[in-house]
Amino acid sequence: MLADLLSESYDADLEETWENERTATPVRAFAVRLHATGCSLRETTIILAELGVERSHGAVWNWVHRLADSGRDPPEAQPKRVAVDETAVKINGEWSWVYAAIDTETKLILDVAVFGQRGTDLAAAFLHRLTEKHDLSDTVFLVDGYGYLTALSRLWLGGQLDYAERNLLEKWFHTFKMRVDRFHNSWVSSRASVRGWLEQFVHYYNTQRPHQSLNGQTPAEVLN
Repeated sequence: MLADLLSESYDADLEETWENERTATPVRAFAVRLHATGCSLRETTIILAELGVERSHGAVWNWVHRLADSGRDPPEAQPKRVAVDETAVKINGEWSWVYAAIDTETKLILDVAVFGQRGTDLAAAFLHRLTEKHDLSDTVFLVDGYGYLTALSRLWLGGQLDYAERNLLEKWFHTFKMRVDRFHNSWVSSRASVRGWLEQFVHYYNTQRPHQSLNGQTPAEVLN
């Protein structure tokens, strides 16, 4: 059973990311996966201890950051319909905004970003990031306000107001905030560290978390 859990978490590409670590890569990957799926740092270390691996909270948190810092971007996509929105979160007691974009067909999270403010200019900046990562030549963006439509027009991108299909992104925000509630200690920190956690969570959501609506596949598997 333990061997199966570790093998499911193992990715050969992680070897370079975690080289020179004294803990085996499959164990580190398993710990990071536990943390991403909802276990606090304390709960993760307790589970590792039950498996005979004694490590500190700090060691697990360093593994999470090392993985996030390795820059594991989502697969390049050519989405037909993309929902874009932002949600408010508190970092060190102050409001910030998480922007996200999701391919409504594959459910792949295309990008996330954290800003200290929100508005048309920042929406345009986030959309520009998307154009650098994905082929958006035939994409229709689904948005909930005219500020987004203005931002899209600046970049010569097409969009429309939509209050139904966009619910897919609202559901993702709900899942994301449930994880934030579990990791409140991680959010008493810098905005940069929050970005790192977000990138790691998106990688888990895109490549490891099976979706019932996708017949048990991950978004990355559907894309491929």
